[in-house]
Amino acid sequence: MTTTPLGIATLRMVLGDQLSDPLSALDGIDPARDVVLMAEVRAECTYVRHHKKKLVLVLSGMRHFAERLRQRGIRVDYIEFENPANTHTLRGEMLRAVERHRPERVLATLAGEFRITEDMSGWQQASGIATELLDDTRYLCGLRQFRHWADGRKSLRMEFFYREMRRRHAILMDGDQPAGGRWNYDAQNRKRMPAGIVPPVAPSFAPDRVTEAVIALVERNFGDHFGTVDAFSLPVTAEQAALALDHFVTERLSGFGDWQDFMRSGDPVLFHALVSTSLNLGLLDPLTICRAAERAWTEGLAPLNAVEGFIRQVLGWREYVRGIYWLNMPEYGRRNALEATRRLPEFYWTGQTRMNCMAQVVDDTRRNAYAHHIQRLMITGNFALLAGLDPDQVDEWYLIVYADAYEWVEMPNVRGMALFADGGIMGSKPYAASGAYINRMSDYCAPCAYDPKQSTGPQACPFNALYWDFMARHADRLGGNVRMAMPLQTLKKMEPGKVAALRAQTAGFLEAMDRGEVV
Repeated sequence: MTTTPLGIATLRMVLGDQLSDPLSALDGIDPARDVVLMAEVRAECTYVRHHKKKLVLVLSGMRHFAERLRQRGIRVDYIEFENPANTHTLRGEMLRAVERHRPERVLATLAGEFRITEDMSGWQQASGIATELLDDTRYLCGLRQFRHWADGRKSLRMEFFYREMRRRHAILMDGDQPAGGRWNYDAQNRKRMPAGIVPPVAPSFAPDRVTEAVIALVERNFGDHFGTVDAFSLPVTAEQAALALDHFVTERLSGFGDWQDFMRSGDPVLFHALVSTSLNLGLLDPLTICRAAERAWTEGLAPLNAVEGFIRQVLGWREYVRGIYWLNMPEYGRRNALEATRRLPEFYWTGQTRMNCMAQVVDDTRRNAYAHHIQRLMITGNFALLAGLDPDQVDEWYLIVYADAYEWVEMPNVRGMALFADGGIMGSKPYAASGAYINRMSDYCAPCAYDPKQSTGPQACPFNALYWDFMARHADRLGGNVRMAMPLQTLKKMEPGKVAALRAQTAGFLEAMDRGEVV
């Protein structure tokens, strides 16, 4: 007696940033009857011209995850980039897979980015078979939970969301009160790092044969993209990501709090975690990260200000920006509250500028596809805010250049936090700063061609005049903002001649920048 083999029950699609064992699309998988589809497609590699290291990270991570599934006995239909039959779109590869396998249904976890989720909503009609799109349960706050928290609130401040998340997940809590008696230790995390302190070297992961093949593929197909693949060493497997997390918790977390805002020439890492690429790719779980940091405090390995500051970024900020993104899309991506229209200057790509801080951060970014959060916010973001750069172009730049950037996390951080283009949905004020802040929180200014103590003249730091020009341009718009009262009052008390000189200094600088001169 013979039996007829059962057909494919479910085609389960896994996207490039969904490399997680507990992904909802993989829940309850039947290795005997289900197939996992993964596809390397040009559309996802080029919707912006991603940094080469970002492409290597995602494509190598995908190939390693596919092998991880195969070792579990799961059948993986993996479409490589250079497969001649590749349609180079996610929808196209889903439709081809439906033709090959004739499944009873298609299953996928909703994408993190609005544009893909919109496309996925039409997959059932396109394929003609039942298609189920599942919530992404890898986050600590579901989108429905966030909407419930936001409903009826006049302002959506992260601090209050963060406190609720601490309570909900019982992290750094003493009963119903915060551990140590305070919710937030940010005031202790703004110190200038002494020159003699040498942070532990972060672990690096040498490319294996899979990653080496991906590096070659990226050079063949995306050789003209921003950045370099030289010295690629990012984690591309869950095991490597776990090692990176453990090293941070045991070796660098103790110094993270005091100096997390400091910037040093030639060392973008300092005491930072370097886990964001793994977290956003799906190789690490946010709760695992938070619990590991919490244990470091309870075991005496790291002080509370460091642990709380780090957990706030993962449990608070990351979950919050995702909620803001989905609560406000697609309109959020069109917001330009300050009516900024200046084009992005070339030095954001080349680093060719006399401003040492900008040159340092752009060079770090080009080489590493990484810069830490203060470099992003208070150097490249601050300049873009003060100079009135077009949010669309700034948005695209951040999405291109950083290996941990996906639209759901990048756009609110840029449009909301850095540029105030959302009009205050996220931030209670524009994060504008003069050269004094950069001088206080970095070693960039000493060797710079510009003097942070001068506001006008050929040696004056451009950030100084830009800062006061920004205040003057937007005085009416920001006049009702309580947190802007002090600088606006200072501006009001300035001699008219001084204000005119500052604005003339800015006009000359921006005109030279717009002409393409090295400024």
